[in-house]
Amino acid sequence: MSTQRKTEFADEPVSEDAVHDFLVDNPDFFERHATLLSSLRLPHGSGGAISLVERQVSVLRQKDIKLERKLKELLQVAHANDALGAKIHRLTLRLLAAADLSTTLVSLEESLRADFDADQSILVLFGDPDLFSNINVGRFFLPVARDDEALRAFDTFLTGSGPRCGQVRDAQRDFLFGKETDEVGSAAMVPLGKGAEYGFLAIGSVDADRFHPGMSIDFLARLGELVAEALKRF
Repeated sequence: MSTQRKTEFADEPVSEDAVHDFLVDNPDFFERHATLLSSLRLPHGSGGAISLVERQVSVLRQKDIKLERKLKELLQVAHANDALGAKIHRLTLRLLAAADLSTTLVSLEESLRADFDADQSILVLFGDPDLFSNINVGRFFLPVARDDEALRAFDTFLTGSGPRCGQVRDAQRDFLFGKETDEVGSAAMVPLGKGAEYGFLAIGSVDADRFHPGMSIDFLARLGELVAEALKRF
């Protein structure tokens, strides 16, 4: 009489990859085993343990907080852009209403100071200074010949392709804002026209971080285009 020998199976542990693949292939597993889901415990940052459901709720809550923070940041940017757009609109209307160069310059200077919080500003216009002897708008307006020796300090900027932001060299600061001025921590220089054809606008701030090389220059470029078009009329 023979006996059939029972097949012996090796008790091999289930790998983590196998468990992972099984759960991926069976996303409704915990729905069919709700009691198991509620009994699973995960380590918590406080040193204790929480259920898997509590961990999911915590993760979702953290995601919600991050999304809410991101939404607030986007809303702040949107409000800032709206405010900036309104200021540009007001400046555009003032420049359109200006009947001559003097009024244009006065409107621009007042707008930069009142609406754009410019601590210092100056418009450098290329041309024969004698042709503008009747324009009196204070230090804001500086007509200068394009080949003036003092402009050599701006060669890199004038041969560039757009606005420049950051700290200015002493020679640039002295030319723009005066040797007695030490309240300019940073500045933006905006070309007027292609290749600074008409000159450039300089805006100075006492804040060293107000204008920096990493900031967006889209607004400054549009401001330069607007001012250049206003000056072309005269």
